Formats: sequence, structure tokens, C-alpha cells
Amino acid sequence: MSETTQRDGFKSKWGFVLACIGSAVGMGNIWRFPYMVSAWGGMTFLIPYCLFVILIASTGVIEEMALGRAAGAGPIGAFGKCTEINNGNKKLGETIGVIPVLGSLALAIGYTVVVGWIFKYTFLAFSGKLAAMGQDMNQIGGMFGTTAISWGNNIWIIIAIVASLTIMALGVAGGIEKANKIMMPALFTLFVGLGIYIFTLHGSHEGYKYIFTLNPAGLANPKVWIFAFGQAFFSLSIAGNGTVIYGSYLSKSENIITAACNVAIFDTIAAVLAALVIIPAMAVGGAELSSGGPGLMFIYLINVFNGMPGGTIVGILFYVCVLFAGISSLINLYEAPVATLQERFGMKRLHAVGAIAVVGCGVALCIQGIVSGWMDAVSIYVCPFGAMLAGIMFFYVAGDKFALDSVNEGANKPIGSWFMSLGKFLFVPLAFIALVTGAMFGGIG
Repeated sequence: MSETTQRDGFKSKWGFVLACIGSAVGMGNIWRFPYMVSAWGGMTFLIPYCLFVILIASTGVIEEMALGRAAGAGPIGAFGKCTEINNGNKKLGETIGVIPVLGSLALAIGYTVVVGWIFKYTFLAFSGKLAAMGQDMNQIGGMFGTTAISWGNNIWIIIAIVASLTIMALGVAGGIEKANKIMMPALFTLFVGLGIYIFTLHGSHEGYKYIFTLNPAGLANPKVWIFAFGQAFFSLSIAGNGTVIYGSYLSKSENIITAACNVAIFDTIAAVLAALVIIPAMAVGGAELSSGGPGLMFIYLINVFNGMPGGTIVGILFYVCVLFAGISSLINLYEAPVATLQERFGMKRLHAVGAIAVVGCGVALCIQGIVSGWMDAVSIYVCPFGAMLAGIMFFYVAGDKFALDSVNEGANKPIGSWFMSLGKFLFVPLAFIALVTGAMFGGIG
């Protein structure tokens, strides 16, 4: 059989879309987006954020999906195809393609530590131990302190990687697609339920008032636009790896333009839902949303949940949502390295998953004490660099005919030449800006 017929893939359009949504909906939506909305003035931040989501979805997301599908391979094979078309030097592209694969593995390893934390806190929520801490900030902070230190969370990291890679071992259709068909609808349903409940609590209106307040003068602040772009860029998982590999599993008959639109819409809905839960919840608790990153999710929100009516149930549902978001993103991040072992070394999927599990778990256990710096380094430098490389390969190196043919395959209405201009002269330069401004203003934490 040929390589194409042997290759696993998504069995339905919505299976693919939900998997891509799962890859995009992650910690950036839950522990960074609400903080950014709060820090930069509600609608004053949301307006530029939504504009950048539209721009990135209509260029970068489409480009990475189309690149993977056209090549029928992950970043290494896809980049190699681009350079082969241009000058016949396939090896050059394949060598460059190693960069986003390593970036995906590095980010997955850091994410493994975080998902380990989430597994632990989900267990603590169900067991009642989080609620039992009440609003004692010393106890709440101490719990996270012991969790986040080096070698402080070993068993939960092992559980995180076993759970995620077990799903992957079942295959693209049998594992990744089926898992996301369960986790993503459940995540959205639970978030909506939490949002409705928070809406009924006294004081929540102050949170909504803040979210939907527009300060026109704030739109003149360049930092608002820089942070909005950075948030949109990272939230949509544009890094030259995960979206490329998922695109490689997509049927040639599917409409990539529609799929990219759906991913952008639902990723934005998830982020807004998180803000509509977290900011009003903080208002109910009389707290200032002055922290993003792990502190928000594992310290400050516990204090808020424990001080509100029904806080125990709210905490359980919240951490289940976070767990689904974490697992779905972790699966996507590990998929590019797993697929690389299959494509480049002919390994069976189960063996490739096992090899990556050993590496990922071993390194994750060792970096527990430095995971924040690890995640920032990867998200600031490697991810935008990978996205920029993928954009250059697709929009510049492969040529207009290859790019447009790849995007328009399966489309009901062919995309126009504006797509190439927007990609070449706006998206690729903006990816470079994401790299520069990320280094200036910080990563995903």
C-alpha cells in the first residue's frame, strides 16, 4: 500500500474542527485571556483582539492547514515539499522543518507539567480538599507552592502523560477525534452552565460592566494592540507544527477556509466564556483580577470559589473544564513529534507514542521547578519563529500556484489572490513582530 493509503486521518469534518478547536483552546484562553481583558480595559482589548483573530484565521490558520494537507505530512515533510517545488532542494526544507517539531515537543513537555497540576487540582476539587481550605490564602498558596516545586508533583505528571498519550495511541480517528468530540462539547456546555450560575450571584454585574466598557482613548495605546495581537496569535496555535500536522490528516474534499473560520469562532467563544466566568466570579468575591498565569487558576480563584455560594460545585466544574482544555492541547502538541517518528523512521504509532512518552515524561519531571521560564522561552521564541518559517515556506518559497491550489482544494468558492497578498505582506511580517514583541513583553504565562 502507498504511504497515503496507510496514513490515518480524521473521519469527519467536525471531528477535524473539534480537534483543532481543542488544540487552540488551552491555558492561553483560561489563565491569560481573562487577565488581559481585565488589565487592558474590557472592550478596549476585545475589539483589537477580535480584529487580529479574523486576520490570523484568514491567513495563518488557513495556510498551516493547507500546507499540512497538501504535503500529507508534518512540518518536516511539508517544509521539504515547499523547497522541493522551488529549487529541488528537499533536504533544506526538511532540515528547517525540524525547528517547529522540536518547538512542539518542548512546549508539550512544559504543558505536561501544567496538566499534571490540573489533574491534581481536579482530584482535590472532587475530594473536597480545595473547599476545606476555605479562604486561608497561606494554605491555598502553600498547596500550590508544594505542587510547583521541583519533584513536587511526580505522580500527577505521570498520570497526565499516560492519559494524553493513551488517547494518541488509539490513533487519529480512533483516539484524537473521538476524545475531542467528547471533551470540546462538554467544555463549552460546562462553561455556559458556570457562566449562567455566576450571573445569578450578587455582585457579578460589576464584572460584566467592566468587560463591556469601552474606553476609546485606550485604543490609542499601542500596547493594547501589541498584547491583543500576541494573545490572538498564541491562542490560535499558530506555530508551524500542531495545525500543520492536523491539516495533514484532513480529507482533500474538505473546505479548509470554512474549517479555519469555525476554529477561530469557537476558540474566541471559549476565551470569552472563560472571561465571562472568571471576571464576574472575581467581582462576586470582591477581588481584583490582578494576576494572570498559574496564580490566577491555582491560588486566587480557589479563594473566590470558596467564598461564594455553591463554590464547591463551581470549583469542580471549573477544573473539569480546564482539564479538558489542557488534555486536548497537550495531545496536539505531542502529535507533531509522534508523527515525525512515524514519517521519518517508519515507526508504528504505538512505538512512536511510547518513545515520546518516555522522553516527555522524563524531561517534564526534571523541569518542574523551572517550568514557567521553560514555557516562556518556548512561547516567546520558538513558537512565533516556527509560525514565521511556515508562512515563509508557504507564501514565498512554494509559490503562488501551489499555495492557492492547496487552499482551494475542496472549497466551494475559490479564495482570491488577496489571500496571497495578505499572507505575504501582513501575516508573515506580523509573525516576525510576534517574535520581537514576545521577547519584549513576555510569553504565555
